[in-house]
Amino acid sequence: MDLNLRKAILSNIESNDQKQLEATIVEAIQNGEEKMLPGLGVLFELIWKQSDEQDKQEMINALEQGVKQETTG
Repeated sequence: MDLNLRKAILSNIESNDQKQLEATIVEAIQNGEEKMLPGLGVLFELIWKQSDEQDKQEMINALEQGVKQETTG
């Protein structure tokens, strides 16, 4: 069986509105389940593709700060 995980994730969220998308992200982070990581990765990919260079730099800065906090805290 050939499963395209990216397509399956996109299919599951294609009709979601902003509140539903936010709830998906919040739930995935709060639950902390490993199985949610691919979905978050696909969502991040969509955000990245829609972002301009300034937004991307802000995300990278936030990511750097988050990594530092997680690894030293």
